Amino acid sequence: MNLVRSIQNFTTHILKQSLVIGSLTALLAFASNAHAAQAFKQSPPETYLVQNGDTLWDIAEKFLESPWLWPEVWHINSQIENPHYIYQGDTIKLVYIDGKPRLTVDRGTGSDSHKQYLPDGTLKLTPRKRVSHLTTEIPSVPLDAIQSFLVNHRVVDKSTLDNAPYVVAGNDNRLVMGTSDYFYARDSLNNWSDATLAYGIYRGGEPYFDPETGENLGYEAIQIGLGKFLEQTDDIARVKLVESDEEVRISDLLIPTLEQRVQSVFHPKSPKQEIDGKIIHVFAGVRNVSQYDVVVINKGEREEMEVGDVLATYRVGERVRDRKTNELLQLPSERSGLMIIFRTFEKVSFGLIMKSYKSITVMDEVKNP
Repeated sequence: MNLVRSIQNFTTHILKQSLVIGSLTALLAFASNAHAAQAFKQSPPETYLVQNGDTLWDIAEKFLESPWLWPEVWHINSQIENPHYIYQGDTIKLVYIDGKPRLTVDRGTGSDSHKQYLPDGTLKLTPRKRVSHLTTEIPSVPLDAIQSFLVNHRVVDKSTLDNAPYVVAGNDNRLVMGTSDYFYARDSLNNWSDATLAYGIYRGGEPYFDPETGENLGYEAIQIGLGKFLEQTDDIARVKLVESDEEVRISDLLIPTLEQRVQSVFHPKSPKQEIDGKIIHVFAGVRNVSQYDVVVINKGEREEMEVGDVLATYRVGERVRDRKTNELLQLPSERSGLMIIFRTFEKVSFGLIMKSYKSITVMDEVKNP
């Protein structure tokens, strides 16, 4: 009898656990569907034809309240080549897959027949021969706003600056050099034999410091030209300036060029961790920045920042005195804009301002969107 009762109790326990697990699964599925649905605007378009000059951010804003939720609603069309990319002439469609709202792409080749959309917008997929596309994919953000920062700007540590080869003299004792001129550079570590024969010519910029801790986060280094290693005598090398954006001077630095490809396509997304940082530098000698300006923040790869992370900017609230109690009060910070991270370094990152609701400046806060 006790054995029978034990079996009954065990069975009841298993059933209860199954019901709980089933309920949790259903709840999570509902929450996932609800979150996906909430990502969309109240009345998003059913389709959008991609135009010349569009960016991924532009397209995301046409459908979504929050563009950084793009990865959560994007459905990869495995029937086309390069399904992660979007091209001019493609059609972005709002569809429902397993009851969830999703965005997908049809290539702009008149090849929509391989898909069937049911009356409720549900997508029915059928096998199809892969379609090739030869044009350039649309970028995530305006390339002209970030290209120079992808190619000509680096953030390096003090050791790199201290140990880099440097210009000691120009040909015929010139103090400044232009394209096609020759010059001499010295490597105190005599590592010329390890060189790849191509060097970026850099001018050291200002140091970056963490405003909270005072930590040195690195030094700005701006590429002003490209040099080709020709020959070496002891620790001095003869170099030809093959390209220059401005005149090269004595003491400018040589850093081996990195193989770089402009990463024009990265999906806007939420950071995978909590971010509480600050803007520590703005470029172009301006105090306030707005849409499509570039800033530096005091968070980098060590804080798991990734290209595509979207952050909200906040104007720090003013400190005011309560006239009634004479207390000094800190007013709340106000949201001032949105940025997307497009390049990361060990301790800092470059961000492009995508939205500015009010002026954005150094020391403004950056947080998860």
